[in-house]
Formats: sequence, C-alpha cells, structure tokens
Amino acid sequence: MKNLFQVNQIKKPNNKFIIFIWSLFDFANTSYSIVVVTFLYAVYFKQVVASDKPIGDFYWSIGTSVSMIITAVISPILGAIADYSTGKKRFLLFFTLLCITATSLLYFIGQGDIFFGLLLFIFANVGFEAGLVFYDAFLPEITQPKNYGRVSGYGFAMGYLGSLVTLAVLYPFIQNKLIKETFPVSALFFLIFAVPIFVFLHDKRKKKEENISYFKIGFTRVSSTIRNLKYYKNLGIFLLSFFFYIEGVNTVIFFSGNYASTTLKFSVEELIFFFLIVQSTAILGSTVFGILSDSIGQKKSLVISILIWIFTILLAFLGSDYNLPLMKYIAGITNTDGETLGKFVFYIIGLLAGSVMGATQATSRSLMSKLTPEEKKTEFFGFYSFFGKSSAVLGPLIFGYASYVSGSQRIAILTICLFFVAGLGVLSFVKDPDKKKSLAKLS
Repeated sequence: MKNLFQVNQIKKPNNKFIIFIWSLFDFANTSYSIVVVTFLYAVYFKQVVASDKPIGDFYWSIGTSVSMIITAVISPILGAIADYSTGKKRFLLFFTLLCITATSLLYFIGQGDIFFGLLLFIFANVGFEAGLVFYDAFLPEITQPKNYGRVSGYGFAMGYLGSLVTLAVLYPFIQNKLIKETFPVSALFFLIFAVPIFVFLHDKRKKKEENISYFKIGFTRVSSTIRNLKYYKNLGIFLLSFFFYIEGVNTVIFFSGNYASTTLKFSVEELIFFFLIVQSTAILGSTVFGILSDSIGQKKSLVISILIWIFTILLAFLGSDYNLPLMKYIAGITNTDGETLGKFVFYIIGLLAGSVMGATQATSRSLMSKLTPEEKKTEFFGFYSFFGKSSAVLGPLIFGYASYVSGSQRIAILTICLFFVAGLGVLSFVKDPDKKKSLAKLS
C-alpha cells in the first residue's frame, strides 16, 4: 500500500512543476516569433524576397492580415470543440507541428518568391496563433485565480528568455550571413522545447456522443454564445478594448524590425542589440507587471502599460525626425550626427516597449481568465483570440498601406498610437472583477 502511494505521488507532478512545463512552451514558441515575425524573416522578406521595394511592407501586411483572418475565424469554433471534447492538447499539437513544419520550409524561399514566401508564412503564423488559443486556455487549470497575473507573467517572461537564447544560438549563423539557415534551426528549437508540455501536462477527455459532428458542436456552441453575449456585457467591453490596444502591440511586433532597418538604417548587428534590449526588459516587465496586476488589479496594470505605449509611440515618431529643433539641439550638445542620435533614441524606445510588450499581453490573458466562465473557458479564449487576431488584420494593413502611400514609415507609425488611445478609452468602461470582489467582502 505504501509503495502504491509513493508511485502515485511520483506520477502526479506538483503545481510548480506543471507551471514550469506550461511556461516552457512560451520559451519554445518565441523562437518562431522572434525569428520569423519580428526580426530575421520579416527583414529578409522585405530586403531579399521583395527586393527591398517599398511595396514589400504592403506585401508583408497582406501576409500577416490573411493569417490573422484565418485564425480569427477558426479560433472560436475550435475553442468550442475543445471545450466539448476537452481535447486542448491535441489541437495544440496539430497547430504546433504546422508552425514548425512551415517555418523550416522557409529555408527554400529566395528572391522573387513572394507568393510562396507569404504562403508558408501564413501557414506558420496560423499554426502559431491558433495554438495559443489552446495554450492560453490551460492557465485557469494550472493555478488559482489569485495567481493568474503572476503565472501569466512568468509565461511571457520565459518566452522572452527563449528569444534571448534563440538569438544566442543563431548569432554565429547571422554573423556568417547564413540567414536562411536560421529558419529550420528556430523550428528545431521550437520542437525540442515544446515536447515537455505534451508529455507532462494532462488533458482530461470526455467521451463524444455518437453520430455528433465536432464541427456541428463547434458552430452550435459559438452561435449560442453570440446570442447570449448580452449576459457577458463586461467581458464584451473588455474584448472590444483588447481589440484596439492589442492592435497596436501586434503592429509594433510585425513592423519593428522593418522600421529599424528601413527608416533608421540599422545594420543586422544593431538590430540584434536592439532586440536584446527589448527581450531583456520584456522579461523584467512581464514578471513585474504580473506581480503588480495581482496586487493592484489587472485593469489598473493595463491602464499603466497602455499609457507607456502611447508615450513610446510618440517618442518613436519624434525621435526619427532629425530636423526637429529639439533633435538638432540634443545632437549639438552631445556632438553627434542626427542618424546616430536617432538610433540611440530608438534603443530607449526598445527599452520602453520591451517593458510593456509582454506585460500588456500577460495582464490581458490573466484578466481574461478572471472574466471567463469556467465551463466555456476554451471557447471564450477562442473569442479572445478572435478579437486579438482580427485586430491584427487592420493594424498592419493600415501601417503597410500608409507606409506605401506616403513613402514614410515615420508617418505610418502615428496610426499605431490611435489604436492605443481607443483601447484605453473603451477599457475605462470595464468593471474591475477584483474591485467587485472587494465590495462583496465588505458587504
């Protein structure tokens, strides 16, 4: 009897171990995000595949928008199916393998391969983004509501740590200008560190009723949820707010590498240093804001992060104009040329953006967990993904089109600020669940 008890104890991992395994997936998948979406492939596509033409930004925005439209449409349905079958892990595995396979195939993309370069990127991004629906939905299962903020923050912090490790692994390739080789290497990195979540994180399954289609169940449950959205008014307002401000975050992620290389003339080495700053401060920001949101509430933490975003975008707009009197004055007293000063300002922008990039996403995820009914958690995280991904259609498309029409990424960057302002305005109408609990206790 004693031996049997000991075996059971060994088979059942403790909560800290499960949280670590869950966050390790964030560590794994950001190898895709930093290499393909934000940095190497994004710049490679603009400079090599699209021959460094201004329309390259527009092509890239089309690829991001199409992938986000697909993810936005399928996420609520897949979430509802996963809730019914409790099969989150199977869906997560499918989309993870889709992302890894498509990413590795980017190695074969060369100059002029715009269609296939975008097609593979769309497959990879759908795999990455759709997988997050099921990954995020595990959060309420691995910890208590009082710890949602910090655990979500730990996940994003691990993700940005993964970005740093990925850049360290790929640096020899980048130094030797073996950019295409970095794509399959990042896919392998994703695969290796994604394995533990499928081995150790268990997903209880329900038996499916005979002769009932999963997709019929998905459509039925989603349509039912839409009809009953009036009963989830606070959640609906939050999702609308999330739609706007995450629009800004996604656009920054998709175009920061291109903006630095095209507008500020960053070299590859300078881009690496810039992203090291972003990823390092993102680790700290995700952790600090995760703890802060559990202390002062998710809504207040989100307000603070969005205000920092607005300041950061305005600083990026002003800092990249070397003819502004203020920039000329600073350049004069520091004895630097305008381009060098502009790059220095952008490093500061990277520090600020990094501090709230993961923090905004982590706090949003934890607030969503608090607002979501337990029995519909994956389905509602599907809607969370729907609002997040459909917003990522509009922002990059507007930025890419504004950049193409005006011929200036600096003017296009102002469009991002508008989304943060709109998101902040709608967020003011969201009722803080922590405040409601506090009032309930007092009464």
